Amino acid sequence: MSKRSFSRRSSAAKKGGGKPKGNPNAMLAQMQQMQADMAAAQAKLENEFITVTAGGGAISITISGHQRVQSIEIDPDLLAPSEVEMLQDLLTAAVNSAIEQSQAMSAERMEGITGNLGGMDDLLGGMGLG
Repeated sequence: MSKRSFSRRSSAAKKGGGKPKGNPNAMLAQMQQMQADMAAAQAKLENEFITVTAGGGAISITISGHQRVQSIEIDPDLLAPSEVEMLQDLLTAAVNSAIEQSQAMSAERMEGITGNLGGMDDLLGGMGLG
């Protein structure tokens, strides 16, 4: 009876040790470019504004892509003392609407940068970045 030595190597090990396909340097360069593009888009968002209205135009709010309120304009007819509660409700609704629209604008800009990475959107979205 002869002794045989058996080597159990997986097919992945035979094909290069199971390393991921693709050039790691190219992937790193792509990630660095995406990071630079995201930084540039964030900088641009600081100077992009959305103006929204509430109450049929009685309240107007302008907000930046960084969710910073630039201005609030109030129709003078709303300033009667008996209308304070309504004015507060309208301001709340207008600010929330402005923030939502600003966030949507920001997400749209970021999607344009990350959309070409195939699968990265899910990863970034899961981290609250997408």
